[in-house]
Parts: sequence; C-alpha cells; structure tokens
Amino acid sequence: MRSLFAGPPAARLLVWLSLLSCALPVFAQNADNLLPVTEAYRLSADAATPGVLKLHWTIAPDYYLYRGRMKFTAGDGVTLGAAQLPDGKKHHDPYLGDVETYHHAVDASVPYTLAAGTTRLKVSVQYQGCHEVDPKICYPPHTEQLDLPLPAGTAANSAGAAPLAQSGGSLGSALKALGSQPASAADGAALPPEQAFRLEALASSPHQLLLRWTMPAGYYLYRDRTTLKLEDAAGLSLKPAWPAGTAHHDGHYGDVIVYFDQVDLPVAVEGDLAGRHQLLLQASFQGCQQGGLCYPLMTRTINIDLGSDIAASGTATPQRLPLDSTPGALPIGLIAALLLALGGGLVLNLMPCVLPVLSIKAVSVLESGESHARARRHALFYTAGVLGSFAMLGMGILALRATGHALGWGTQLQQPLLVGVLALVMLAVGLSMSGVVQFGAGLGNAGAGLAARSGPAGDFFTGVLAVVVASPCTAPFMGSALAYAFAAPMLSALLVFLMLGLGLSLPFLLIGFVPALARLLPRPGRWMETLKQVLAFPMYLTAAWLVWVLANQRGADAVGLVLVAMVLLAMTLWWFERSRSHGSLSRALVVLLALVTLVPMYLLAQVPRPSAVAVTRDGVVAYSPQKLAALRAASTPVFVDMTADWCVTCKANEHTVLDTQAFRDLLQRTGAIYMKGDWTDVDPTIGAFLQRYHSPGVPLYVVFPRNGGPGKQLSTVLTYSRVQQALTEAARR
Repeated sequence: MRSLFAGPPAARLLVWLSLLSCALPVFAQNADNLLPVTEAYRLSADAATPGVLKLHWTIAPDYYLYRGRMKFTAGDGVTLGAAQLPDGKKHHDPYLGDVETYHHAVDASVPYTLAAGTTRLKVSVQYQGCHEVDPKICYPPHTEQLDLPLPAGTAANSAGAAPLAQSGGSLGSALKALGSQPASAADGAALPPEQAFRLEALASSPHQLLLRWTMPAGYYLYRDRTTLKLEDAAGLSLKPAWPAGTAHHDGHYGDVIVYFDQVDLPVAVEGDLAGRHQLLLQASFQGCQQGGLCYPLMTRTINIDLGSDIAASGTATPQRLPLDSTPGALPIGLIAALLLALGGGLVLNLMPCVLPVLSIKAVSVLESGESHARARRHALFYTAGVLGSFAMLGMGILALRATGHALGWGTQLQQPLLVGVLALVMLAVGLSMSGVVQFGAGLGNAGAGLAARSGPAGDFFTGVLAVVVASPCTAPFMGSALAYAFAAPMLSALLVFLMLGLGLSLPFLLIGFVPALARLLPRPGRWMETLKQVLAFPMYLTAAWLVWVLANQRGADAVGLVLVAMVLLAMTLWWFERSRSHGSLSRALVVLLALVTLVPMYLLAQVPRPSAVAVTRDGVVAYSPQKLAALRAASTPVFVDMTADWCVTCKANEHTVLDTQAFRDLLQRTGAIYMKGDWTDVDPTIGAFLQRYHSPGVPLYVVFPRNGGPGKQLSTVLTYSRVQQALTEAARR
C-alpha cells in the first residue's frame, strides 16, 4: 500500500483522487443491490490475433467505466504498445474533473510484442467504474490478471473470449496468490453485513466489557469510524482501549487504522453501576471488502448481562463469547503475576543483553571490599535506578494504552537513533574500563554519561542503563507477567513492572544486605585492574551487536555513520584524558570534538527505511494478514514466528530449533508453511498481531491448524519437542 503513494506529486494526487471517488460508498444506504465488480463489468479477452490483445467489457445497466482509469501492465516477456480505446461520453466529474465514460459495452485493442521463449500472454488490466443511479456508488480501482495461451505460429487461432485466470483453493494457488488480495475479497460477491462483520460482546467484570469483531479473509474494519454508546444509561460513559491496527491510506478519510481478521476491544465502563444487571450497548461501525464494496454505516444493539459471562451477538440470540479459546488469554491473578514477574526479573540477570552492564556492578561491588556500608549503598542506589526506570516505563506504556495505542516490550530498540546512541554508550564504557579514559574515582560506577560518575549517581544510572539494555530480552516467566500487566488495571500493572525491577536488582540487594554472601566475594587486589579491562570486551561486543541491529534497520549508510561517530567519540575521550594536564585550549578542543560527534548521529536519524522484502530466503514467507488468510483458506497449517534482530531470546530459539534441519524436515512432513514477521523496525501490522494475541513483545509463536480453527500460542522459549507436537496436531486437525 505504501508504494501507491510514492512518486511525483501529480501521480500521488491522481491516486488520492481515485481513492476519494471510491470512498463514496461510505455514504450509500442501499448498497445491498450493488453488483460485485466482476458482474458489473464482465471482461473477456481474445489473444487469437498474433500481436494484438483484444478486450471486451460488458457493462451492466446503470453502470459506467472511466476511460482514463484504464491501465494495462505487461507481464514477464511481454511488451505492450499504446492501447486503442474509442472515445467515451464526456462529462465533468466532481472529483476527477473532465472525464470520458463508457456505457453498455466497450472494446479495446492492445498491441504487444514477445521476448524469445515466451509461451503465455500475461497482462494486468486495471479499471474503475461507478453506479450512476442515486445513490451514486463508485468502486475502487479493480485489477484482473490475464494469463492467455498464444496463437500457434501466425495463424489466427481464435480462442474466443478466454476466461480470466482465477486462484483455486489448493496450496499451490494460495502460495501463488501471496502478496495479492485474497480471492474471497476480490472475486466473490460481497457478504451480507451480518456475515462480513460479526460482533460479539460480554462483561468480563461489571466495569469492563470486551467486544470482538470477526471478519472473513479480505474484509477490514475502520477504527475511527466506530462509535460506542449506552442507551438509557445516564451517568455512565465508555472508554475503549483500541489495540494497534494496520496503517491504511484512504482516499476520503486520509491516513486511517484498520483491522483484519479479528479484533478484540476492551471497553471500560465508568460511572455508578449500582442496581444495574444489564447494559444496552449500541455500536456503529464501518468496513470494506478489499477490491470490492465499502459498506454503509452499520449499527448493532447488544444487550450485555453484567451478572454472568453471557454474551450477545447482534440484537437477539445470546451466545457465549469463546474467551477461553482466545489465543494468549491467560487466567492469571495478581499474586501469580507478581511471582512470575519476580522470577522473570531474576532470570533476566542471566540474559546476554544484561551481562555487560552487570559486569560494571560486579567491579563496583568488588571495589567495596569488606565495607558493608559501601556495599549497601551500591545495592540501594542501583535498585533505585532499576525500580525508577521500570516505573517510568510502566507509566509510559499505561499512558499510551489509555489513549488507545499499544507499545510493545523492548520497542525502544526499534528507533535507529537510540540504537546508535546506545552503541556509543557501550563503546564509551568499554574505553573507560580499558583505561583509555577515567571517569571519576570508581570505575565500577561507570555506566556512561551520568552513570560514569562515582558515588550514588553512578550506581543509580547504572541501574537505569541495565533496564534500557535488558528490556529487549524476554526471560522465562516474563511473558505471562507482562501480558497480564499490559491488560490489567493501572495499579496492578505498575506493581508488576516494579516486581520485574525488584527481580532484576535482587542479586545485588542480597550481596549488599547479607554479610555472609558479601564475604564470599574475593578480596580487592591488583587483579581487579585486569578484571576491569577484561570486562570491557563484553561492552565492545554489545556495541557490535547494536551496530548489527542498526544495519538490519537502516542498511549500510547507517552503519557507516555510526562507525564514524564511534571513531569521533574515541578521539574525543582520548583527547579528554590528555587535556587534564593541559590548558583551556585543549578542553575547548574536547568540546569541539564532542559537537562534531553529534553530526553523524543527526544524519543517522535522517536515513530512510529500506524497502521491505516480501519473501525471505529458504522459502520462509514474510508475514502479512492477507498472506496468512490465503494460506488458511487453502487449508494449510502455518507456523507464525514474530521476531526481531534485537531480541536475544528470538535468536536463541532460531539457533536451537527454527534454523535446524530437523525443523525444516518437520515442516515438509506436516505440509506446514513457516511465516516470519520482522519487528526489528516499527511495523503496525505486526504490532496488531501481537496485540491480538495479548503478547507484550517478541518472540511470539502461533501455530494455525489445517481446519481453520483458532491458532495455538506457544511459549516464548522453544524446544523441538513442543514445536513438533504443535505442528503434528495442526496437520491432523
């Protein structure tokens, strides 16, 4: 979709105007009688004449086609000449200006030449038209793919009007259709509104409702065209918390957010519910069929029972919303979430992304020797930094959640500038520990910047740095606790975040406050200087890892800029150390070098995102909702892997399970497709998938069965036996 809006301003304006014209059905009230686009405009093709493709549209009564909206694109081995089109009826369109239109029927001839070895005539034909009787309704631009046999030799081997190629229901045809719109959305008649947009609701608690829209493949729902209100409920108000959706540019509404497949919407009920046992909810919403009809505004009234888990669908028959089958929904209480958070934070100390920062604190604790007071001070201020950072992180996420946005765990590393800054920080810490530059009296208090100071400030900001580099890691037990926190009430969510921080800082608290543990630490000595220098190398490795992440986000230009910044930073720190014994001129040069270091970082923030690759190597399919829908429609089991280059747990799972020959053999035996979503950079589509499965971040693994049932979410730490069991079950069902 993004590519539609690239190009010269005039081209972008033309695309915008075309989408604006197709937005007219938003206001239509009698769309039920509107013909599907392929019935309103029946296209037939004749390739019997060598060198000429003949096209014929049969146009239904009260419909017309735009002459200027026809576009012909050549396939492999085909070169097209200028299309020969008859003059149309001229009139002034309020959106497209002076146009020509065709009624009843129209013929077109398109000359072509073929490259050597070409055996089929493949041409993409795009057209657009409208229904002209009040209410006037316009279709979006529609594209049909022609794949026609060529005439033998130069003989006029008349094949008549060849039927258009369509995708079947087999796995092969589904894979062939990847990247295009689902067949159900493009070729079939539009479903009735009740089938296209199924709405269910229940009260998970008196003050918390849950609404669910379920759409077939190829249908989507507008977020900002949805309104909710309560009838006969004075003093009550609704506060929906919309999950992240898919970014979409609409010709009429502009940049909007839409949802495919299914969306769960938590809605808080604010006000006094005393004496109420039911709520009457009125939901108005709007959606479209890809490549087909946009539905008029739909309104459903739902009676919700507050005293039980009874749900209502539409306006009548009550039924139970299958929350127990909601992927990722965890029946976890606050106490269990706190215990899991404590364990997750504790295990986080062992993750590779945290170990470099822990090496800083290891040195600082060793420097304290047998001084219990100093060890306690280190532990308390380090813990304060960790807890303060987790509290700020939690409040920021809750604030975004309250405004209807979603933020995933570890997503700060989706920002290339922050990745570059962290790489510089790790380099500075490593140079300090290597002895190139000395920050303050206690090197163990070095974190970078403020964290490099000695005393309480160094301990506090080392704790802050630990949280920043720890958040991309997902330790065991953290996933369930974070999933609870991302959906729980504000106070409970903050407690979970603080418990994660307590688990992360617990080892140093124990060392600082339990003398028996402190006595197990070795005595200070000359060996400590060697240890400091050895511990610098994990810092350099972390900086290298961050540069690798940056390479996958913004490419070689970004890597070059951050490497230049690293060299300038090293020069700045080297000269800073030399300037201690020199005059003010040397110190001014330090400031100048520091300012020059900022230049490549500024340029780094301007580097554009590289073009996305549709399919990865080795047959791994890149994730998109449309591709997943096409595979599921073909009754194909799918293993979905949501990952990121900065996710250490993701890489560990790939090394031990997903990149092995055993896993590839398992995919072949079960007939499953391996679909991967890369969340290294910001991607609203992947964010929506994570939100749907209540996952606070990556990794997320979901196995979809052959029969089209709900996906099964796997644990964040994979084993081959678990994956084998899940895929075997998915292939049987």
